[in-house]
Amino acid sequence: MKAAIVSAAGELPVYGDFPEPQADESHVVVTVTAAAVSQLAKARAAGTHYSAAAHYPFITGIDGTGTLSNGDPVYFLAFDAQWGSMAERTLVPADSIVSLPATLDPVLAAALANPGMSSWAALTRRAQLRAGETVLINGATGTSGGLAVRIAQHLGAGKIIATGRNRAALDQLRAQGADLTFTLDELPGALPALMKEGIDVVLDYLWGQSALDIMQAAVAGGEKTVRFVQIGSLSGQEITLHSKLLRSSGLTLMGSGLGSVSDKALIACIGEMLTAAAESDFSIAFQMRPLSDVALAWQEDDSRCRTVFTL
Repeated sequence: MKAAIVSAAGELPVYGDFPEPQADESHVVVTVTAAAVSQLAKARAAGTHYSAAAHYPFITGIDGTGTLSNGDPVYFLAFDAQWGSMAERTLVPADSIVSLPATLDPVLAAALANPGMSSWAALTRRAQLRAGETVLINGATGTSGGLAVRIAQHLGAGKIIATGRNRAALDQLRAQGADLTFTLDELPGALPALMKEGIDVVLDYLWGQSALDIMQAAVAGGEKTVRFVQIGSLSGQEITLHSKLLRSSGLTLMGSGLGSVSDKALIACIGEMLTAAAESDFSIAFQMRPLSDVALAWQEDDSRCRTVFTL
């Protein structure tokens, strides 16, 4: 069968032939419909992510949509070291599959799953958002952050605050559910008043200085607990975090990513999010490319338009 194959660490995927998968007692074969490029998929293919496989060659891709042998449409998570999602067929643990709603486009579902899961898991499992609470999304102008605005609204947030660098993108988020928007330059001046009014949950896609500004403002704002969930690090991997920020306040700092919730909970999150996507407008920008174009299209993905390979 045809697949996107990584032969060594640091090499780009190449479209080529790979042995057919064989089902066993705990794994099923999925005929793949669509699989999206993500930063996680790229990092695993490059061998730089903490969850990357150690053995080569392997099929790249971490998730996708497809059909079972009986024709049922499914979403699947493919973390097996050898069998990634970007192939005509792949081998998936039976407990890493969720049914797709009949009304949800499987190509859109493949595009949505990874960015949607990041905020769904952060809000429902890590922060345990309660209806009516205020959510600040730091770095909301990319695909994941923008989708987080609509997911927070769907989950019942009372007020949604969005930050980012792009003013035009922030203005668009006002139409999608954000109540207040601030550029990263405007944010430091706005934070004291925001904290006084009350912020319950922060979803942070940036890290860096803006994350530190938010945490410092949370501490200065009084005794109210702020649940700060770290998801991405587009503004840098490290900050200087003084110990008093955690000792002298109600600030609760946690992460959301692979390993922060169980695989079972992660699959459940994605299933819940895709069910919600069939009811609410979670659409995002994406471009479809045939898997045979993988060598050319692998690097084209950006934060505002996902690349989805179709088979």
